[in-house]
Amino acid sequence: VQLQASGGGLVQTGDSLRLSCAASGDTVGIYGMGWFRQAPGKEREFVAATRRAGTTAWYADSVKGRFTISRDNAKNMIYLQMNSLKPEDTAVYYCAAVMARIISTMESTYDYWGQGTLVTVSS
Repeated sequence: VQLQASGGGLVQTGDSLRLSCAASGDTVGIYGMGWFRQAPGKEREFVAATRRAGTTAWYADSVKGRFTISRDNAKNMIYLQMNSLKPEDTAVYYCAAVMARIISTMESTYDYWGQGTLVTVSS
């Protein structure tokens, strides 16, 4: 499985941005996908995740109500709609896929990772 994240950029506080992640290869076995982020000087942290089936999504408290994860299974895509962006959202955002029937906030759970896309929010 290969993951390609895109959509990052430089925005101002309060702006919106949508990240995309394209999955390719043997995607049939993917159970769930998620987004993580790593700010400068900090460890990578969970942002959001969803299963391939159903509508349930999980979010970090810091992004609840502002970010929305969605997917298009036909296109093997997931998205992260980010609204009301804040300077503290500045980070490299990574998409990840998990094959086991587990959705977790722990990055060690995920089997495949994209290369990351940089989001910079200016104040």
